[in-house]
Amino acid sequence: MKSMIVYGSQYGTTRFYAEKLSELTGIETISYEQAADVSGCELVIYLGGLYAGGVKGLKRTVKYFPQKAELILITVGLADPADPENVKNIRASLQKQLPENVYKSARIFHLRGGIDYKQLTFKHKTMMKLLYNSVKNTPPEEMTAETKAMIETYNQKVNFVDKTTLKPIVNEIEKILSGGKR
Repeated sequence: MKSMIVYGSQYGTTRFYAEKLSELTGIETISYEQAADVSGCELVIYLGGLYAGGVKGLKRTVKYFPQKAELILITVGLADPADPENVKNIRASLQKQLPENVYKSARIFHLRGGIDYKQLTFKHKTMMKLLYNSVKNTPPEEMTAETKAMIETYNQKVNFVDKTTLKPIVNEIEKILSGGKR
């Protein structure tokens, strides 16, 4: 089964996960800029960093997804995927970015990334500062876990990358490659 790992990464965390997944599965990995290469694939594994409610490169890449291909979609962000509210928000954003049939058929996973404010572009620093200033005075009982985490880590370097969180994804890939259905 022709398969490809495609990633959209701004600062490297998503690329790191994609490369580790490639090592674990033997599937080639490419950046979303070469997304046209997936046109003949039967399995596409897409990893995208979460930025301002969107998934890096997903909108551009989705037009190349083969109609009948299996899709595993993996988001990488600061929000803790163990928090159901975070997952709900991420999936609502995904639904806006993907055609309904693609969203419904995708196998979706969420991983935790990291951030280093010193590495952010001016645009991203400005966006984070505006977001921080808009929520920092919110009463604690009204804050979401995502908002609290953003306030606690603002202007710092944090890394939540955990290679062991790739195990369920590797299992899913192996299931698909062995002909297993959902």
